[in-house]
Order: sequence, then C-alpha cells, then structure tokens
Amino acid sequence: MDAPRLVFAGTPDFAVPSLRTLLDAGYPVVAVYTQPDRPAGRGRHLQASAVKSCAQAAGVPVYQPTTLRDPAAQAELAALHPDLLIVAAYGLILPPEVLAIPQLDCINVHASLLPRWRGAAPIHRALMAGDAETGISIMRMEAGLDTGPVFVKAPFSMERGMTGGELHDALAMLGALTLRAALPELLAGRLTSEPQDDALATYAAKLNKSELELDWNRSAMELERQILAFNPYPVARTRLEEHVLRIWRAIAEEEAVAAPPGTVLREGSSGIVVATGSGALRLTEVQLPGGKPTPVAAFLNARQLSGRRLGAA
Repeated sequence: MDAPRLVFAGTPDFAVPSLRTLLDAGYPVVAVYTQPDRPAGRGRHLQASAVKSCAQAAGVPVYQPTTLRDPAAQAELAALHPDLLIVAAYGLILPPEVLAIPQLDCINVHASLLPRWRGAAPIHRALMAGDAETGISIMRMEAGLDTGPVFVKAPFSMERGMTGGELHDALAMLGALTLRAALPELLAGRLTSEPQDDALATYAAKLNKSELELDWNRSAMELERQILAFNPYPVARTRLEEHVLRIWRAIAEEEAVAAPPGTVLREGSSGIVVATGSGALRLTEVQLPGGKPTPVAAFLNARQLSGRRLGAA
C-alpha cells in the first residue's frame, strides 16, 4: 500500500514519546487530536497540552474538539481519510462512529498488561496494589473500556521504591518503543490480536481526592505504596495539627508497634518514624503548605514531633 495516513490522538506527557517516535520514523502523521487547552497555574491561563506543543513544533495540524460524539467533529476526522488512528492517553471517549472511520484500525497504547488495570489510572493502581510487573499493551479499540483484543504486550518489572512519576516515564518510553516495533507488522497485516480474558480483568478507577489522605490504621507497606504511587501527583497527605503535611517519600519497616496508629515514635536525620496499623513507616521527604518538598533532616531543624500524632485534626 501507499504510505499510510496516520492520525494520532493523545493529550498528556505520557503520549508524547509515542507521537515523537512516529515523527522520527518518518510516518506521515496527517493530524493530531488532543483535548482543548485548559486553565493551569496560579494565573489560570489557558495552557496547551504536551501533545499539542509537540505537534505544533513538528508542524502537524492540531484538532481539539470538546467531544467526538458531535457529527461535525466526526465528519472533520473522516475528511482526513485516515488509514490508522493511534491513541495514547487521549482522555476522550471514541464512539463507534469514530472507530469505524479509519481504513485499517484504531489502536491504543495502554499502560498496563491487559486485562489487568483497564481504565483511567493503571500506573497508580499497579503501584498501590504492589504488583511486581506491569507494562504496555497495544490493543485494538472497541466500544468497551479497554476491552479490545491485544496485538502485543511488553512487560516491565517494578522495583520497590519506584514512584508514580518514575513508572510513568518508563512506561511512556516503553510504549513508544513497543509501538514503533509493532507498527510495520500491523500495517502489513502480519500482526494478529488475542482476545482478553474478561474473567481476569481489574479496573483502574480514576483517582479520588479522598484517597490522598493517609489512613494510619492501614499497614506500613500499604501506606508506602500509596505515597510512592502519588509522587509526583497528586501527593499523599496527612494532618499535623492545624497543617496539611504532604508526604512525598516513605519506607515501610517491620517493627512491633504498641503506640496508636499515627503516633510519631522517633525522629532523626534518616526520617520520621510513625506507628501504623501494622509496622512502622519512615517518612523521608515531606512538605508543608507554601513550602517545597524537603528532606526530613531539614524539616526537623526547627521542629520536634516525637510523641505527637499525625492524622488528627
């Protein structure tokens, strides 16, 4: 066939390496779809998405419909005559009418090993669950939420101590590499897809603000995973009297603890050790309102926390 006409749809930083790999490989990306500019920062000025900035720098036309359910938006996409629609963290629902437009297929670069962690927050959920492995799935899109058959999977081993930001960046690069390797085979019709086993599916629900608060009755290991998963966004937190204390890094320790959960057992340059429902949690990087994330040694210079209880208003 002639050079395939590709349309790329994505919005945040996660999608940028996949778009860049298409451009670097010389594929004809005829258009990029991304979400509308959003207010951001203290001034709430409109800010372009990471994908829009990348596309504009490469001279690729950008489309930003608020929805793809609009017949006019669907007609606009159809007029581009795409052979393949490639999606990575776009954030808008693609209705059946859109999925039917490309001549060849619609595929998605998804940040989990499907059917595990279908949905909006697979990176956070994999870390919070303590999964030893996650990865990338290149799947055919269909009407269901991440339910389509999978063309290829690329596993990624997670080491203890990895943050959500570190896993995000690793999977973004792995997604781009996997896409680049799979695309020639897919375009040539040599790549077959395997249906997912719905019985093994888990759902990666969108993060809720209520999940940011640390529940000190939980185990130290669960709290460690929560804190690391939420670094650098949305950042776990607890109460320190009238203040909100954001927790960026922590390490679970096996320790017999008799004090009530949330009690600061001891403190020092290596961390603030807090009693939990099972074991102790050593906080190593924290942040007070208006401040910056700070190693505990600096945070403790003007404070003494031993015996005080976190989590109580």
